[in-house]
Amino acid sequence: MAGNRRNGNAVPVADLAVALLDPVLRKRAGMTIGLVQSWEEIVGERLSATTRPEKIAWPRRMHENDPFEPATLIIACEGFSAVHVQHETGEIIARVNAFLGFAAVGRIKIVQKQVAAPARQPRRQRALTEIEAARLGRLTSTIEDDDLRASLERLGQSVMAKKR
Repeated sequence: MAGNRRNGNAVPVADLAVALLDPVLRKRAGMTIGLVQSWEEIVGERLSATTRPEKIAWPRRMHENDPFEPATLIIACEGFSAVHVQHETGEIIARVNAFLGFAAVGRIKIVQKQVAAPARQPRRQRALTEIEAARLGRLTSTIEDDDLRASLERLGQSVMAKKR
């Protein structure tokens, strides 16, 4: 990876991540990370929030001389988005193929599953005991900056609340 440095400048983490993940994604899902990253541009903002490309399933070729057959793009959709994807199948195929630069995809298969990660509910912290609160007060009392002291008190409350 040192070969990616130019003039001693650091390489963006995104470039390193792409270099590491792209071969894995290509092997496991038959597609590149570029397709995943460009998904919003391909399907539009409305569909990109509730869909994602899962895999490109390439048909098996029995012999080297077998003619090329387009692949199936497997798209994960949340329930209501499946209907929209179904109606826009032709346009999605055309846009994916334009992105890839050749007629790679011939059909779409829809798999219904949750696409967005569920919003995590913050865990309620327990209240500190009087002894813990007094100790925290003593530890932060010498800090002159009010914002810094308040921030460290919040951090201390969070850490102390989890220790029990």
